[in-house]
Amino acid sequence: MLKGSCHCGAVAYEVEGTLDQVIECNCSHCRRKGYLLTFVPRGALTILRGEDNLATYTFNTHTIQHRFCSTCGCAPFGEGKKPTGEATAAINVRCLEEVELSDLTIVPVDGRNF
Repeated sequence: MLKGSCHCGAVAYEVEGTLDQVIECNCSHCRRKGYLLTFVPRGALTILRGEDNLATYTFNTHTIQHRFCSTCGCAPFGEGKKPTGEATAAINVRCLEEVELSDLTIVPVDGRNF
């Protein structure tokens, strides 16, 4: 079980999953925010506190709800659906506790031209 939060701690969550590899997308949003993402089924994400403090940003096709803390602005995860319709969560690995980024396998994804 991985634990994460926004910068101020108002939003906290747990996620079941592994960090075998994470993606670094070059789309306009991910690149500007510096996201490193891993994807899990939405049911693997449990918001422990601060759900009422989360705001949502969408862009482009408006299919992903990029969630962020309305207090500190930190964006710990997003929610959306796979093309198959399965609910999914995109976890911002930079918001997870006790994760050493240099230990991760980072896979570049060309979201700019997707």
